[in-house]
Amino acid sequence: MAAFILRRVVQTLLVLLVMSFVIYALIGLMPGDPVDMMIAGNPGATPEVVAALRKIYGADQPLMVRYWHWLSDALRGDFGFSRTHSQPVLEVLAPALWQTCQLMIGSFVVSVILSFALGIVAALRPGGWVDGLISLCAFAGISVPVFWLALMMILVFAVELHWFPASGIANVGDGGLRDRLMHLVMPITTLALANTGAFIRYVRASMIEVMRMDHVRTARAKGAGEGRVVLIHAFRNALIPVVTIMALSFGVLFNGALLTETMFAQPGMGKMIYDSIQGNDYNLALVGLLFATLVTLLSNLAADLAYGWLDPRIALA
Repeated sequence: MAAFILRRVVQTLLVLLVMSFVIYALIGLMPGDPVDMMIAGNPGATPEVVAALRKIYGADQPLMVRYWHWLSDALRGDFGFSRTHSQPVLEVLAPALWQTCQLMIGSFVVSVILSFALGIVAALRPGGWVDGLISLCAFAGISVPVFWLALMMILVFAVELHWFPASGIANVGDGGLRDRLMHLVMPITTLALANTGAFIRYVRASMIEVMRMDHVRTARAKGAGEGRVVLIHAFRNALIPVVTIMALSFGVLFNGALLTETMFAQPGMGKMIYDSIQGNDYNLALVGLLFATLVTLLSNLAADLAYGWLDPRIALA
């Protein structure tokens, strides 16, 4: 197990290194550069001044040279300076990352609980009215656009019922725990419902398949109760394919929070990456996209480790 984890960590670092170059190169292809943005408000700048600025900021050097300088600084913990925020990148990144983590973890936990409960119930009597109703709700969750769901949440629960605030992360002058939780309820619910429908379908399909296997019939023949058959003998085996989907979806949550954060004015990673790309803030966009890549890679590693825990027959070598 230790050798497997070590090998996967090394692979993750290598993929991250390759992705850092790919993202750096793609961002470098964007029209304009930091020097162009600096002189945009000063059309009277002479060619000599522009050339001097490009030399100071390294914009006159080849791509590989610029990337090597950035990588050398990054390995020492210096990820550069955010042009739009006038702060070091990590200082800008930290609060946005914390906000997105709250949305990701909260919505993921809600999605997992709902999908496991509803998926198992639907699989116990496939084709029945309960299964049909749950499947209808699941398909509705898959089909409804996130932005429309967010708008309906705001309209119903904020505008009409006044139960929750419509946007932001805290009321002015409050900022207590209860206030912050109230601001998180609708974004977390929106993001969770957008993923629960697909999760329910995967759990239902996997449970139906496992419930027909020989070891489940054997457990029933030995007199095991229905609860033990479902939760012990069937559910754990049904989790193996579901874990893959959920682990990959956790990484997608990080990248897919942009609409939710925008609709509810949540200052998270998705909105930060979007704003940094729009503003040609190269350093901030690069580090934000690299962190999104890292979350996806770590999600895959967590899925592989979960396989060994769910089924000891799977050798992690």
